[in-house]
Amino acid sequence: MQSMGLRSIVKKVVPRGALRKIKPAGHYAEAVLLNARYGFPSKGLKVIGVTGTNGKTTTCFLIHKMLVDAGYKVGLITTVAYGVGDDIKPQLTHMTTPTVPVLLNRIKKMRAQGVEWLVLETTSHALDQHRVWGIPYIMAVFTNLTHEHISYHGSFEHYRAAKRKLFEMTNRNRAGLRLGIVNADDRWANVFASAVKKSLSYGIKDGDARAKDIKLGASGVKYSVTLGGTTYHISCRLPGTFNVYNSLAAVCVGHALGLSQKQVEQGIAALEGVEGRMTRIDEGQPFDVIVDYAHTPDSFEQLFADIKPVVKGKLIVLFGSLGGGDKGKRPLQGELAGRFANELIICEEDDRAEDPAVIMGDIAKGARKAGKVDDKDLFLIHDRTKAMQFAVSRAKKGDVVLFLGKGHEKTIEHNDGTQPWDEIATARSVLAKRTR
Repeated sequence: MQSMGLRSIVKKVVPRGALRKIKPAGHYAEAVLLNARYGFPSKGLKVIGVTGTNGKTTTCFLIHKMLVDAGYKVGLITTVAYGVGDDIKPQLTHMTTPTVPVLLNRIKKMRAQGVEWLVLETTSHALDQHRVWGIPYIMAVFTNLTHEHISYHGSFEHYRAAKRKLFEMTNRNRAGLRLGIVNADDRWANVFASAVKKSLSYGIKDGDARAKDIKLGASGVKYSVTLGGTTYHISCRLPGTFNVYNSLAAVCVGHALGLSQKQVEQGIAALEGVEGRMTRIDEGQPFDVIVDYAHTPDSFEQLFADIKPVVKGKLIVLFGSLGGGDKGKRPLQGELAGRFANELIICEEDDRAEDPAVIMGDIAKGARKAGKVDDKDLFLIHDRTKAMQFAVSRAKKGDVVLFLGKGHEKTIEHNDGTQPWDEIATARSVLAKRTR
């Protein structure tokens, strides 16, 4: 009766969305009051949270697919999509972890469908703003931590502390496993592992679960890993060293939950792909085109290191940077791309209110430092569609073209407002026009 009374008061007194105007205290109050209003919809759920700078979405998809194939009733909420079981809907906004009302409504609907498990991609913003207050995490997964979102958090230390809150929340949930799963090869692994009662680590160089006999290929990765006396032979259909790490995290989750060797192996192998994550575009062209969400220096370095050795011709790279975002990463990305790419095309990503010439200029400084020369192997073309057209016009047989930064996102933010955007559809369109 007390709970119903509080919900009634909240519904009458608090205008929808009003508390979000006071941040972060407003988000905290909103989370507390709306949980009361909706009857704490996540109560009793078994929630697996995934955080980190890179790899969160793919790791969520791998864990979700593994649990669904093992027979669990599982919900999924990520940057790319959300839904229950195999009924997954695209996420249309840029925000990774939804606002409190959206998150609670989605969870409420999932509960109505009989969901008992939820795999939730959890951002530093959501943790810092208390948007996931009241979520009963039983397990926290840490992928890695690199240079990102410093403009919001103010410092790397604050960014790291925000991420660590997921593990602290998990440790406070006495009804859960209180287990942390961490990337042992990341320098900050102990910071996260120390926040929980129990931890399990994974990696290539170190960890409780260490990948051996790794085979990298254009269509995926294969390796073996021994954990708790069981040797898993993993075949993941997602290429790149980073997906060795992402799938290792999923192996640890499956092992911790008591899944059989077969369930873990088949569940990871069953995921065919994640939209905007190393998505190959084939319209009959004699060269490879790949769309990927990579947008940090660390993700660039890992991606280029995997791609470059298998490129027979030129590596042509196209990307931009977020307006008003972390400006310090722009020259770093430009320098990395300048070192690895044969040709580099800088364009818009999401300008927002910042001068696009400044954004592109920041990236170009790093590219020039790496030896790239304007109008020879470095090109600044603001309009992303025109830049993509130019990129494919430069490509020949044996080349690889990378479109980076937008991935799955369904909008692009210009100075004059937000417009619909589909990177994969645009890539298909420009390729189709070239191959006619």
